[in-house]
Amino acid sequence: MPGLFSPIKIRSLEFKNRIFVSPMCQYSSTDGFANNWHLVHLGSRAVGGAALVVVEATAVNPEGRISPGDMGIWKDEHIDFLKQITTFIEQQDAIAGIQLAHAGRKASHQSPWQGGKALTAENGVWQTVAPSPLAFTEGEPIPKELSLDAIKQIVNDFKEAAIRAQKAGFKVIEIHGAHGYLINEFLSPLSNKRTDDYGGSFENRIRFLLEIVKGIRSVWPEEYPLFVRISATDWAEGGWAEDDSIKLAGVLKANGVDLVDCSSGGNVAHVKVPVKPLYQVPFAEGIKKSVEILTGAVGLITTAKEANDVIEENKADVVFLARELLRDPYFPRRAAFELGIDIKWPVQYERAKRKVS
Repeated sequence: MPGLFSPIKIRSLEFKNRIFVSPMCQYSSTDGFANNWHLVHLGSRAVGGAALVVVEATAVNPEGRISPGDMGIWKDEHIDFLKQITTFIEQQDAIAGIQLAHAGRKASHQSPWQGGKALTAENGVWQTVAPSPLAFTEGEPIPKELSLDAIKQIVNDFKEAAIRAQKAGFKVIEIHGAHGYLINEFLSPLSNKRTDDYGGSFENRIRFLLEIVKGIRSVWPEEYPLFVRISATDWAEGGWAEDDSIKLAGVLKANGVDLVDCSSGGNVAHVKVPVKPLYQVPFAEGIKKSVEILTGAVGLITTAKEANDVIEENKADVVFLARELLRDPYFPRRAAFELGIDIKWPVQYERAKRKVS
């Protein structure tokens, strides 16, 4: 059987294949609540055959939203509809995961189709926060530097969000530590200029993430996996680099993290990123081989052969697909056919199933 469709066990969970749905913001919530759009969007990817369906970046407090349309899990009232989604996903023989997030200085923006600009007083701006009072781009509002008490509160917000995630039926949590959002801002020396215990040295800059990991692990069931998504490099001189990511992965593994989801960039504006098919796969491969931790590969993986090669060549343990699954929610079923693999289909769809050679 091609590697892409071989099962993988992480803690107590067995994933039926190596195709995971990457968290993809839908900017379609009101006051953080999931709705029918999310149910159909996420449910379609479960029907499509992915082993893990990860809900979009979900804010642990209202100020942590990228936009007013972001999903949230900062209050108990959010749980009920999320439970409907996780129940449907599991009915399709898939596992439901959620990405917990705080946008930091990149919060308080319009949704992409509204222009993506920073909100103003006229359209509901709120105060953004960051490790240091540095805007992401020139002309944007300056974020407020987080006090020590505020840092502790956000760590607790992640912990409380994890408790709600379990109540909602999720079995995988991914911590969003990438793409220039709050955790990534603490990690990078280009956005973290603090002189206290959360800035300066590598050990200090990773402290915020480690406190979140430990807080979540203290309430998250031992049998359930914990993932962390990182930006493996800032793609900028003097910034966070691949060697830092390898070092961090070792620390994460020692603190109960099961898989590192390896993305890149997003923390430094206007950098030149060498975008091409599979351009981020080497980060997953480097961490996997250096630390012996499970890794996920992301970024412009668009064909069955590309995805399968990543697994069979031992460059990563799973592939997270995003845009390709927006284009085709049934990519896993198509990939199985192209690779000559017979996989289970929903009984409602079996009459349309093509036989593989």
